[in-house]
Amino acid sequence: MKLVLSLLLLVTLNQAATAQPNIPKKKFHLYVLAGQSNMAGRGVVEEQDKVKNPKVWVLTKNNTWELASDPLHFDKPEVTGVGPGFSFAKAMAEKDTNIVIGLIPCAVGGSPIDVWEPGKYYEPTKSHPYDDAVARATAAMKSGELKGILWHQGESDSDSLKSQSYEAKLEALVKRFRKRLKKKSLPFAAGMMAEYYLDLHPYAKTINAAILNLPKHVKNTMSVSASGLKEKGDKTHFDSPSARELGRRYAEAFQELKQK
Repeated sequence: MKLVLSLLLLVTLNQAATAQPNIPKKKFHLYVLAGQSNMAGRGVVEEQDKVKNPKVWVLTKNNTWELASDPLHFDKPEVTGVGPGFSFAKAMAEKDTNIVIGLIPCAVGGSPIDVWEPGKYYEPTKSHPYDDAVARATAAMKSGELKGILWHQGESDSDSLKSQSYEAKLEALVKRFRKRLKKKSLPFAAGMMAEYYLDLHPYAKTINAAILNLPKHVKNTMSVSASGLKEKGDKTHFDSPSARELGRRYAEAFQELKQK
């Protein structure tokens, strides 16, 4: 009897690990969440963030699908929390009731844009941010169709030297992702830093200018405003309501791009 129960438990666990939406591949819309900690999410998780939505799935650390809830990321498990990804996905699913959203968490807290290049290793999380993102997106695309990348990064480049080259590196990053993922017009949305960060880090304004200029230089890209958003008390990370609002703004940007 114990053997039978053990086998049943093993089968159940295996089914849970390999679960994915029962929906045609073309209707499973995938989005990569990339950048650093404000994309990964550092907001306090509240009850509303734990409520799962049958139309929003997430690719786990082990490249399996499960219903999404915050925290989505695993870059720094001890501090991950609410980011923009979950609210973005819910807003996108609400706009089109015929689709299911699949999120691919790839953001890495603290990572500068320089480690978002092939072969670059990021010691604090012992990861290869760019290579890992490409590998996870490729694995996810077996189940659905990749529809875009959400990018929020720049705090680690907000100094007098790194900020000057940020615009060129961001444009190169978009083109590199598109080439590696074989999606030459893949939509790419870049989020800006909020006023509270700009007040303390003047060179962040140069980063924001680069993000704002991105759509002028690269087709099918968008900049997403962080105006009016609040911090959680550490002068760096969005609080939970602001992270959710940022996610909705990303969704609005993608919807606007579709209408063009």
